[in-house]
Amino acid sequence: MPDSGTIYLIPTVLAEETAPAVIPAQVAQCIAGLNYFIVENARTARRYIKTMAPEKVIESLQIVVIDKNSSEAEVKKALEPVTKGKNAGIISEAGCPGVADPGAEVVKWAHRAGVKVVPLVGPSAILLALMGSGFNGQSFAFHGYLPIEKKDRVQAIRNLEKDMLQRDQTQIFMETPYRNNQLLSDLLQQLNPTTQLCIAANISGSNEFIKTTTVAKWQGKLPDIHKQPAVFLIYRS
Repeated sequence: MPDSGTIYLIPTVLAEETAPAVIPAQVAQCIAGLNYFIVENARTARRYIKTMAPEKVIESLQIVVIDKNSSEAEVKKALEPVTKGKNAGIISEAGCPGVADPGAEVVKWAHRAGVKVVPLVGPSAILLALMGSGFNGQSFAFHGYLPIEKKDRVQAIRNLEKDMLQRDQTQIFMETPYRNNQLLSDLLQQLNPTTQLCIAANISGSNEFIKTTTVAKWQGKLPDIHKQPAVFLIYRS
């Protein structure tokens, strides 16, 4: 029986046309040496692969989609070539695979199958936002996307602020870009005026926006980040 292959976790860009500035040469070298990819979105993955390894013939590559709707059986099937000795790259829609990303399921089953996993260095919106916030970087929690329903979202916001105060912990979360402004409105309505809110949008892009101030000072001065990728953080004053 052949030895298992290796799973490489391949970071991608957060903002378009920033690869030369934010993606290490090691990532391009890794992509150039792979012919099997497990990706969140086939279209964006193909475009990224071509950008990083122009010599690649995209049509010759084996690309399997594993997204949030994929079943456990589909994940295991995607891993079969790796267990038989083939190396594979996991590519997320944006940023680092396995972090707020369905690639985590592939990695989980890779470990259970005894497959070697190699994470490569690249941009993480979560960590870059935390770095730029000025908040507690020794104790923090990432909560992903908040509930869509108004009542549930309001309760989630209140719970975040409660945890922030009780644990002295930075709370980090995201929203689907087209609901950013709605979330910001709820944050300003529900959070204590003295709570600090950091808005980090278009991280690493040419129109990057990162600003921290109190909820009270954000009133009437919110940026328009509709349909822009963003991360939100709260912490005590």
